[in-house]
Amino acid sequence: MPRQFPKITLSEVNEETRLLAEKVYASALKEEDTKDALSMFTVPEDCPIGLHQAKERELLKELAEQHSEESAKRKKSFKMIRSQSASFQGLQIPVTAEWARSVVTPFLSPSSTCSSLPENCPEYQRVTISGDYCAGVNVCPCPREGEDPYSMENIPDNLSYELQMKDGIVYVYENAEALSQNSPRSLPYPDLETFAIDLSHVLAMIVDGPTKTYCHRRLNFLASKFYLHEMLNEMAELKELKGVPHRDFYNVDTHIHAAACMSQKHLLNFIQTAYKMEADRVVLEKGGRKLTLREVFQHLNMDPYDLTVDSLDVHAGRQTFHRFDKFNSKYNPVGASELREIYLKTDNLIHGEYFARIIKEVSHDLEESKYQHAEPRLSIYGRSADEWDSLSKWFIQHKVHSTNMQWIIQVPRIYDIFKSKKLITNFAKMLENIFLPLFEATINPQKHKELHVFLKYVTGFDSVDDESKHSDHMFSYKSPKPEQWTEDENPPYSYYLFHMYANIMVLNNLRKERGLSTFQFRPHCGEAGSITHLVSAFLTADNISHGLNLKKSPVLQYLYYLAQVPIAMSPLSNNSLFLEYSKNPLREFLHKGLCVSLSTDDPMQFHYTKEALMEEYAIAAQLWKLSTCDEKKHFIGANYLKDGPEGNDIRRTNVAQIRMAYRHETLCNELSFLVDAVKTEEAIGTQPE
Repeated sequence: MPRQFPKITLSEVNEETRLLAEKVYASALKEEDTKDALSMFTVPEDCPIGLHQAKERELLKELAEQHSEESAKRKKSFKMIRSQSASFQGLQIPVTAEWARSVVTPFLSPSSTCSSLPENCPEYQRVTISGDYCAGVNVCPCPREGEDPYSMENIPDNLSYELQMKDGIVYVYENAEALSQNSPRSLPYPDLETFAIDLSHVLAMIVDGPTKTYCHRRLNFLASKFYLHEMLNEMAELKELKGVPHRDFYNVDTHIHAAACMSQKHLLNFIQTAYKMEADRVVLEKGGRKLTLREVFQHLNMDPYDLTVDSLDVHAGRQTFHRFDKFNSKYNPVGASELREIYLKTDNLIHGEYFARIIKEVSHDLEESKYQHAEPRLSIYGRSADEWDSLSKWFIQHKVHSTNMQWIIQVPRIYDIFKSKKLITNFAKMLENIFLPLFEATINPQKHKELHVFLKYVTGFDSVDDESKHSDHMFSYKSPKPEQWTEDENPPYSYYLFHMYANIMVLNNLRKERGLSTFQFRPHCGEAGSITHLVSAFLTADNISHGLNLKKSPVLQYLYYLAQVPIAMSPLSNNSLFLEYSKNPLREFLHKGLCVSLSTDDPMQFHYTKEALMEEYAIAAQLWKLSTCDEKKHFIGANYLKDGPEGNDIRRTNVAQIRMAYRHETLCNELSFLVDAVKTEEAIGTQPE
């Protein structure tokens, strides 16, 4: 498959950079569970430059021992080779890959002038004005309004393409002859070697002392600048919002798992109602015997009418802190896996009917609220190629579609479990089960009509599991190919992310050619575990969930700010699992200008009220004294693809134009500052000696 990405080879990579990256990777894996150790990624508040220079000299000294005596005599200077995978109009920008950050890379022309703000933007006191620039945004087209959501008419014809997976990537061929000649269609994707090299560059960058100091100071400047903006313009923003009629609290829950999208009280009421109405219905097959709902509860020695919210035991508390295993058990009502199978699964004896009814009740509440939407996650495990057909049939049969819901597919990182049970032979088989059905439904929708319809309402993919579990394998370009990964050990996080992203990219290019909807990649990342997870996500993700570990690395935090990578944060979830609420960095990220939003994660485990998202916002607003404008930042309206205040329709978003203009100008100022620095450096480098 011809690649349209700049190919980087090992010969272009500085050996010192590679060794430093390996050192960082190993250190991150070793220290990820050490709470009080001084991290090599962080910068203390007093910014002791001498300490970091000493650490850098010590690190370089250790690296030098791996070289020959001749290389050891050379000057020990850190020099990073810039990645060839991205550029700003001929200016090579360090380590940002074009295929990773195309949605946020602005076009900065030397001759560009500051375009004026739209006429409907009110005057306000600016700290700095730097002008407007244009950035691109990926879009997944939505179904037309009024269209039958389950219609199977006008489905595209069969293209009769051939498919083959090699090295964990799906290749598409025009016909059998092209397959025999190994001549695939040109559907671009980043190869493993280029990804591993870019990953090494970013790993080396995040421990460079001067870079950490610079990023730390710029982030502090951004936070201070926001405080000044608030003092100057808070009342003007509030006045602007008061003048908007017929707008209320309007938000989207971008991170919520379908199996826990209901409140614990909602689940309890449903269990009791279902038992009252259908106690004699056959709902479970166990040990070759089919059981009715009454027999299931008799087997569990309990009466549904005696159940309470406390006895249901699905709420996470102090006992789940840093115990992800105990948290997973909370998905089993009263600790019984049988009840989870009956009520919270799509592929059971009753074909997921109870689960569908619960979700439809949740979606009905969202539709009644009028101002709230959600993107629930449904699981595809990769243990069988039939999972997609089963899930799409569940969606169509029970008519689960809602105008207030779009769907995300989550893929748990549990290859090791399937391998130990001999369900799959290697990691490539898991990838085949996840992605080949999607390619087949794209090439021949006539044969997979239900899956074709379901994919209209799928907006992206997620990678989920306990991040605090780390693999002993250190990811690199030398890592085994998926076909060769036959051991029982789980692949590392970066290995999962690369192969998911590469296949999603090929699939998106194919679907775009057919005029079909495309998908984003929005993994869980940075909740716990190694800082290297955030590096992998920076290179691949359109959006991440959690991102707590960004506070450990000023360089990564600054990169996420510059790229405006969306981060869906869930402080109440983190409070029960990994980080106390008072220590959550969401408020800090918001003030610095990172693209953050609040989400619920698992309302059944972490929330008490019927409106979990409102509960999340209410607690954050009270604890951190967030303003109305802080709580309502999102994009919607006819021109929402445009940057800054031009893309903000205050009649729809209830976000002040003043705030939009401030955020846009501040980001443009930072980007201009960096580009000017690169130009100056290149100008100095081109001067004759």
